[in-house]
Amino acid sequence: MAKIHKQIIVKGKVQGVYFRASTKQTAELLGITGQVKNLPDGSVWIAAESEAAAMEAFIAWCRQGPPHAVVSALELTDAPVQHYTKFEVVH
Repeated sequence: MAKIHKQIIVKGKVQGVYFRASTKQTAELLGITGQVKNLPDGSVWIAAESEAAAMEAFIAWCRQGPPHAVVSALELTDAPVQHYTKFEVVH
């Protein structure tokens, strides 16, 4: 299966609610590689790579986030595959 790469910006109440840690845990369960970090404007940036089916499940999770998150919008962008080997929280 071919890998795809999505850049995802998650907006809403997504900082201070364990969004990054939960994203890493969910990504690892789904076999997704990439990175997640907080942005200065209060949103969360995610770079994710996987096959299409896992990516669909991951994006669906991102629309909800962890229990205390309130996701108001998701911005999805296709990008070239970066060949990440793991999923990590970056600062």
